[in-house]
Amino acid sequence: MRHAAHKAAKVSNERFSVAKALFTSSRGSHTAKAVRMAQLANGEGAVVGLEPAVAEKLNEVAPMSRRAMREAARVAGRRSAFMASASLAALVGTAATAMAVGQQNASEMTFADNATTTTQMKRVSDNAASRSESRSGLDALASTSNSGDWQLGETSSSMDTNLLSKSIADNPNVAVLMDQDAGLLPSGFNPNHDTGDTGNDYPYGQCTWWAYTRRAQLGLPVGSHFGDARSWGDSARALGYWVDNTARHVGDIVVFAPGQQGADGYYGHVAIVEEVNADGSIKISESNVKGLGVISDRTFTAQEASQMTYIHY
Repeated sequence: MRHAAHKAAKVSNERFSVAKALFTSSRGSHTAKAVRMAQLANGEGAVVGLEPAVAEKLNEVAPMSRRAMREAARVAGRRSAFMASASLAALVGTAATAMAVGQQNASEMTFADNATTTTQMKRVSDNAASRSESRSGLDALASTSNSGDWQLGETSSSMDTNLLSKSIADNPNVAVLMDQDAGLLPSGFNPNHDTGDTGNDYPYGQCTWWAYTRRAQLGLPVGSHFGDARSWGDSARALGYWVDNTARHVGDIVVFAPGQQGADGYYGHVAIVEEVNADGSIKISESNVKGLGVISDRTFTAQEASQMTYIHY
């Protein structure tokens, strides 16, 4: 009896342990011991003889609490959403790049691919060596001649040699006058002789002042120290100027001897030729005939003009 009572007490203790385990399990405990007790209560049989290490491992891999499971699920969801967004962005970027490259290539091909024309080649005959049925012999080419005169234009007459200056004068205005005087120049004349020009050193308003001023306006040389008007011919000749008794061009210097044509009886007079007429008469411009610095003009007949001295260049 005592033995039976002892067994009953033992069973009661086991039932109490199972109930306690069930109670603990219902509150969320997931230890290996609680799992085992729950299995015993459900009649699934007990797992006996577990090593402590195995029991500890079971504790590690035991299901988590509902809260931990929900947190893990949310983390996994966020991770999946982030990965999906990153993958979508990468896919969109790749597609955009591919479209841009495709458009560029299409544009280049559109402008670079010009219309082409295909020419169909056809051999005249099986034995032909060229595209033409007839060929010119070499003798025909050999008969071509390149002999003839070189021409600057359609004909030699198209070039006016009179427009080319033959003068070696440094002064272009002198060069033009020399071309007009070809065959009339003194032998050995040097157009680049010393001019003696250092500026207008003649008294203002005098005839010499005007002669220098007018020559400078026409771009023709004249000496600055030819002296009194009567000595201008000799001074110019000494420097190499062409001096004679014929009026030839506009700009020639007319030298009046003292007393000639109303010139001063001691100093003489100088003026500038402004016109040379076909009959030999001339028109001159001069200063200080009608007042100091007053520029006036006169005309002389061919006979009168031939009595004066002229400095050319």
